[in-house]
Amino acid sequence: MSYEVLARKYRPTNFNEVVGQEHIVQAISNGISQDRIHQAYIFAGTRGVGKTTLARILAKCLNCQSQENPTSTPCDNCANCEEIRIGRHLDFLEVDAASKTGVDDMRDLLETVQYKPSQGRYKIYLIDEVHMLSTSSFNALLKTLEEPPAHIIFIFATTNPDKIPKTVQSRCLQLNLKTVGGPVLSGHLKKIIDLESIPYDEESVELICNSAKGSVRDALTLLDQAIAHGNGELKSIDVKKLLGTIDDSLLISLINSVVDGDGEGAFNHLYKIEELSPEYEAILKSIISILHKTSLEQVLCNSKDSAIKDLANRVDEEFCQLLYEIAVNAYSKFHVHPSAKESLEICLLRMLAFNPLHKIDQSPPRTPVEEKKNLKTESLSKSSKSELQPEAKVVEAIHESKTPVILKEIDTKIPPVINGKIINSSESWVSFFDSLDISVFARSYFGYLSYASYENNTLILVGLDEENKIPDNIFSEFKLACMSILGDDLDIKVEHGHVDSSPLGIKDNEAANKQTIAEENITQDASIQNFLKKFDGSIKDGSIKPIT
Repeated sequence: MSYEVLARKYRPTNFNEVVGQEHIVQAISNGISQDRIHQAYIFAGTRGVGKTTLARILAKCLNCQSQENPTSTPCDNCANCEEIRIGRHLDFLEVDAASKTGVDDMRDLLETVQYKPSQGRYKIYLIDEVHMLSTSSFNALLKTLEEPPAHIIFIFATTNPDKIPKTVQSRCLQLNLKTVGGPVLSGHLKKIIDLESIPYDEESVELICNSAKGSVRDALTLLDQAIAHGNGELKSIDVKKLLGTIDDSLLISLINSVVDGDGEGAFNHLYKIEELSPEYEAILKSIISILHKTSLEQVLCNSKDSAIKDLANRVDEEFCQLLYEIAVNAYSKFHVHPSAKESLEICLLRMLAFNPLHKIDQSPPRTPVEEKKNLKTESLSKSSKSELQPEAKVVEAIHESKTPVILKEIDTKIPPVINGKIINSSESWVSFFDSLDISVFARSYFGYLSYASYENNTLILVGLDEENKIPDNIFSEFKLACMSILGDDLDIKVEHGHVDSSPLGIKDNEAANKQTIAEENITQDASIQNFLKKFDGSIKDGSIKPIT
């Protein structure tokens, strides 16, 4: 006897065996039990989710001889059920619309409608891929579909219901099938693997489920291939080779290198991935998938993968979205590129080029504090020396001394001097923050924090966010920029509290005040108002901009 593939061997024969379509099964079963059987059905869904299978089960339910009336639990033993199963029932006609699209084929089919069923209660017409019928064929079907004889039932299966004319859809009961994935599909595969007595590991099953993209038939076909490839066993290593998938740990390391701005490290990881001989398209798709999971983790905190959690904490949310857009854009142009490898490499180069963060490993070596111009108090006039605080007098004496002195050798209780000012207030914090050379991301995170205190080499900042969640790489960038001025032993803490004044908050208020003044100047200008009144005009909202 020839081998029967798993997709056919384990094809459901009743509603209880259907996987992942409980809403369809319930609707049909309730309709049959209440004797509310529709004249025409549309089963819509992607490939391999059970459209034709449900149509055959429905045909058995309507023509089963085990009971006097249609039943939602066919016996699978009577002559009608057996012949429908093997496709030889005279009253169950399966038509492939892809090969019979013409109006003449439809007319020949409709000529048989007037004849009553020879064996069953109903004559059932199953038209597969019905959306491929021509416009003339649909028009020829309309009248019969609207008022069919009592013994006729139409079942249409399609993967593209949008191509079915609205006039046809309105005459049918449309049931949309879901894609099947996750625990439902993996549980179904494990049940079949156990029945086949095949040794397997959990990872191999998950790999097959992910590659099936929601199709049960595709999953079973891949399972057949994997069993043959693994010589009767399912091992994750063999399945990865078969599917061309890559270990996520290598890809996450590659993305981490991109986030850190480490181009050499990113390409070293790519070379390690190339040694596994995967498809370059598969690498790019996996990168997109990891970035998608990372974005979800940043918002929903729903990942169970510790590597994804770590990546979500390290990368800024906006930069993660930028990486995702670069990867998706590269994938959209992947097939028009002359070289798949070059397309992937260009994608990585763009990710590195558009990284707005300062690269910690590429930062120039720190110079001694006394060489920093913004630490000198030469701008202080002699007339103001008598008014200086004791701490400032110490610094003044240091600068007048001929002996070089490192600032961090001073008593740690003395606040550092920035541009002639001591960091001990909100104003001095704003001046210090504006002098920092940091990325736009670091500036947006720390720019809305206000000054709390600076004592014992510990800078405490306050923010409104209770969690104050700042990505690790951005926090490290900001701390490094501060350490280049305040010393290597600097510690920075961010606490939750009331924000009095922050660098960016002050700028926002200034911009809002300028906008208000500009709008008031326009509304109070008599000539402008007379002009508007004369021509019955108005000023568009948001069109008034202050002079910068």
